[in-house]
Amino acid sequence: MPLSAAELPPLIGQSPPFLELMEEVSRVAPLQRPVLVVGERGTGKELVAARLHYLSARWDQPFVKLNCAALPETLLETELFGHEAGAFTGAVRRRIGRFERADGGTLFLDEIANAPLGVQEKILRVVEYGEFERVGASATVSVDVRVVAAANVDLPAAAAAGRFRDDLLDRLAFDVLTLPPLRARTGDVALLAEHFARAMAVELDWPGFPGFAADAADRIEAYAWPGNVRELKNVAERAVYRWSAPAEPIAAVQFDPFESPYRLAEPAAPAPDRPSPPAPEPPLAGDLDAAVARFEAGLLEDALAAARYNQRAAARRLGLAYHQFRNRLKKHGLAPKPRGGG
Repeated sequence: MPLSAAELPPLIGQSPPFLELMEEVSRVAPLQRPVLVVGERGTGKELVAARLHYLSARWDQPFVKLNCAALPETLLETELFGHEAGAFTGAVRRRIGRFERADGGTLFLDEIANAPLGVQEKILRVVEYGEFERVGASATVSVDVRVVAAANVDLPAAAAAGRFRDDLLDRLAFDVLTLPPLRARTGDVALLAEHFARAMAVELDWPGFPGFAADAADRIEAYAWPGNVRELKNVAERAVYRWSAPAEPIAAVQFDPFESPYRLAEPAAPAPDRPSPPAPEPPLAGDLDAAVARFEAGLLEDALAAARYNQRAAARRLGLAYHQFRNRLKKHGLAPKPRGGG
């Protein structure tokens, strides 16, 4: 059976930003319009979406949820719109998608910014006209669904960068509920921490909840809570279950569950690619004069061989006069083979 508004998971707080948000939720919930819920991770976007549904006239109809970041494009499309038998390999029977399952109720699309542009276009058509086709079908399906979408990124910036459709953003943003982060909700941290800790004490069959020691309570209040309410819930519950003296105030609180003297080291970053150094020149044997002499003698021998041992032709190859060539042969002790024309 559907939940009543009183049976909803609690949204707890008393700070002015939280109370202002609850007023906005109450105002927009009865309207049959799309709503965007935006906020940092862990701020309770799904709870707000549920409250929008159960405070509306659709409260006794389906509240269907889908995380758009959890599936690749092809699976996301068939999950949203369904498919006909034979639409693709493995589609042995018709599948009803989330839009059809939510007919008459509310569809909550979490992390809508991660939906591929092709899927966004089809979502736009449903929001705009209430119509779509199942994958592999030509018949149009009509539905009456209120869409509530959530994101933890700046959607206007994503649209400006071409990562989100402007027209879909326009349709979804009838109203935008921006959830305040926990660090902006002065006074709510202690209230929430005690709520979560009490629930864990009940789960562990403690005779009561002894509260947090003053130092632990101060640390909880001063912490920045980057993971917001979800992180606070984990910290409070962890503190209770690790505390071995249920009759005494809880004095130990661990914010980072990975904290350990044996914590794994972060892998070293790979060194950037660098061009291979040039191969070193082979060392010269002996001194410079000897090396030059060997080089010159090699040139003379090569020129003779190329000229078939014709000394005049070999001299021309090296740009030398005949007598210069002869002197160099004599200098290096080279005796050319007599091949005529010498």
